[in-house]
Amino acid sequence: MSVPGQGRALLLIATAQLLALALWFSASAVAVSLGDAWGIAEGDLYLLTIPVQIGFVIGAVASAIANLADRVPSRKLFFVSALAGAAVNAGLIALGRGDLVLVVGLRFLTGVALAGVYPSGMKAIAGWFVERRGTALGVLIGALTLGSALPHLVRGVGLDWQLVLGAASLLAVAGAGLMSLAGDGPFETPTSAFSWSHLRTVVDNRGFRLATVGYIGHMWELYAMWTWIAAYIAATEYGGSASLVTFAVIAAGAPGSWLAGRLADSNGRTLAAGGAMVLSGTVAALTAVVFNAPVRVMLVVLVVWGFTIVADSAQFSAMVTEVVPGEVRGTALTLQTAVGFTLTLITIWLVPQIAEATSWQWAFLVLVPGPVVGTVAMARLRSSEWASSLAGGLG
Repeated sequence: MSVPGQGRALLLIATAQLLALALWFSASAVAVSLGDAWGIAEGDLYLLTIPVQIGFVIGAVASAIANLADRVPSRKLFFVSALAGAAVNAGLIALGRGDLVLVVGLRFLTGVALAGVYPSGMKAIAGWFVERRGTALGVLIGALTLGSALPHLVRGVGLDWQLVLGAASLLAVAGAGLMSLAGDGPFETPTSAFSWSHLRTVVDNRGFRLATVGYIGHMWELYAMWTWIAAYIAATEYGGSASLVTFAVIAAGAPGSWLAGRLADSNGRTLAAGGAMVLSGTVAALTAVVFNAPVRVMLVVLVVWGFTIVADSAQFSAMVTEVVPGEVRGTALTLQTAVGFTLTLITIWLVPQIAEATSWQWAFLVLVPGPVVGTVAMARLRSSEWASSLAGGLG
């Protein structure tokens, strides 16, 4: 069933998400330059990313407990959060040596702001689509992927770190403006009053739990790869073009998300998500083999990893929107992302520790168990009572 205005709404919401998510890796993309400017040791550069993850988790948990995503209209929550994130990210430009505490604090607040951007964007899309929801959310996550890769592209063209951070904030402001132009979809759930029972309704839902276990396995792998793939590339003999190669690798996930959405809508969400995790987990294992392999071989493998590692992401969100009651949709999406992003704290910290103890050649092997666990969860969900209740079927 085609709904008038769907195409325009998808374009506006996806573009808004793309622009706002540039805030996430704005500092990570120029981590080495920031380390030099702010006097941060190489071993402490994770402090530019970890606080964002922590802020996102705390913001998302607080939002889920307060039912914020179901009490505040999606577009309004996105608009306010994107502007707040842009402001605190821009504040980094004024900092220098001796300001590490402020740096960590502002990165933390960026994460809190993004907790109002990411889930509300997904909820806004779900309000416009039912039959092609997997494809629409795939486009949205593809936009998120491009947004996360944008700072690497900006850095790759030679801009100073101040301009990279400033550009990311301006992009987020533009994203907020675009979201304000998108209307509410015909399937948007009405706002609801606060209730402790909303959170219990979500947690007691077996379909939600299995979809979230799959999401946890996916997230164990995703953000550690996005955070440290530039360091992996820089450690090879082809490291001179690390920023542009990193952009290409991460950006490859955009068409991957779209294709997985198409496959999920026609063949089932668990099959698309499980298949993507099988492929991405296999490539994660291959990173130890292709380290310093001929450049074409290494680049092909890494681009395939970028293509598959995020392809499944949107489908976990789509599953949640289809197995929980509409009045708790926003809370369920927020809670799922909060749990998943909590796991990223472990692997973002762990990967460079392994690299330091051994080398970058072996660092990504620790990510392989995540897709394995996620694939098992998808197999169980496929055989559950929820299999016939989702658009296109779970199978």
